[in-house]
Amino acid sequence: MAATTLLLIPLWSAADSTRLSARTAQRPGGRPNVVLFVADDLGVTDTGPYGSKDVRTPNLDRLAAQAVRFDRAFAGSPTCVPSRAVLYTGLMPFRNGAHPNHSQCREGVKSLAHYFQQLGYATAQAGKRHFNPASVFPFEIIKGSEVPEPGFESQPALRVDLNTAPVDQWLASAGKGKPFFLIVADHSPHVVWPDKAEYQPEDVEIPPNHVDTPETRAARARYYTDITKMDRNVGQVLASLGKNGLAENTIFIFTSDQGAQWPFAKWTVYDAGIRVPLLIRWPGAIKPGRVTGALVSLADLVPTLIEAAGGNTPEGLDGQSFLKVLRGQAQSHREYVFATHTGDGQWNRNPARCIRTGRYKLVLNLAPEITYTTHMDLAKDHDGGREYWPSWEARAKTDRRAAAVVDRYRNHLPEEFYDLETDPSEIHNLIGDQKHAGTIADLRARLTAWRQQQGDDKTGPDPAPPAK
Repeated sequence: MAATTLLLIPLWSAADSTRLSARTAQRPGGRPNVVLFVADDLGVTDTGPYGSKDVRTPNLDRLAAQAVRFDRAFAGSPTCVPSRAVLYTGLMPFRNGAHPNHSQCREGVKSLAHYFQQLGYATAQAGKRHFNPASVFPFEIIKGSEVPEPGFESQPALRVDLNTAPVDQWLASAGKGKPFFLIVADHSPHVVWPDKAEYQPEDVEIPPNHVDTPETRAARARYYTDITKMDRNVGQVLASLGKNGLAENTIFIFTSDQGAQWPFAKWTVYDAGIRVPLLIRWPGAIKPGRVTGALVSLADLVPTLIEAAGGNTPEGLDGQSFLKVLRGQAQSHREYVFATHTGDGQWNRNPARCIRTGRYKLVLNLAPEITYTTHMDLAKDHDGGREYWPSWEARAKTDRRAAAVVDRYRNHLPEEFYDLETDPSEIHNLIGDQKHAGTIADLRARLTAWRQQQGDDKTGPDPAPPAK
């Protein structure tokens, strides 16, 4: 099956240029520019457009009023490299090759850079990359857009920022002679969050599946601060488009690679890990301020944007164009979305798969016998868990609810099933509920068939990488 699947992966050929360009010449009025802004580790509900009353995101709020808001958009993986590979190639992790974190796509796989270059676009990328090899992602890299945080120049590690000034300079000369496709990838709100919080700990919202301790609140105040920092960067890029006279002919997309680095989010296939914001602004082409519940995958952005630019959808992609939904010509898109998680180094050894409908989700844990651990509970060299996790463990010794939360974090059953309409936080596992037996059997069969189609025959974790 794996060999057959590899043959389906789109490889670059001269014929692609003809197919992609066929419809472009027929479009009057020229082609739109495209700017894709990607936040890093952002919880979808921790923004104003998606219901947060606590986090200040004024630029996203304004953008949402001018855009179509997708309420059911999902990453293909809850981990940085695999998720970005899905977003940029339109292929799910086992088909593009980048399914563990810190891996890379297979040679010969095509990305948005190839597709848009063949449509006559200039293609560039700013900020966080987290993709390889260069042959799969041949973007012009905007120099100086990824910089160490002040005070961490000698050892930046996770202390890295997006610098929008070079992006503004690049945009000032863009659009002269040909349209452009630009990715702007922020480092926020990925850990390490800013040391000095702009929010008061008593004002933050604690998710229902977390443990409310002073340390948790202090950490969330810093996380909120990083979200507002990211929002300012969004505003700066939007302002640059306006200043350079590019806003009216540019499709602007805002999304995130996956959910935030909090328990039951990043590194899991729960909604907090894979549900992402998706705001798309296209002046004059779509009705602004509209909200859709259509089920979409980030893999769908590749064919959607190609079609919006006048090209033909390449064959063999996992993504499916939702341009009709974007234009308001259709109300629904997919019946099911899928996500995979392989692992992230020495600690995260708990691979999982899921299938989700508009209401239900089935989770398959491939190594339930392994105690779940991540950077959040084990990392000692940086914040992102170490500042609050010990308080959860201490509270669990005397508090029954806290003990249940920690136990659920540590121990996973082989299968989980959730009714997201009544249980959006995925707290109550209904896998043994006979009332849902038919739905569970159907989703189980569909997930099995999809894994076979993808060439995913894993039965447990990949071999652990050498310890550093």
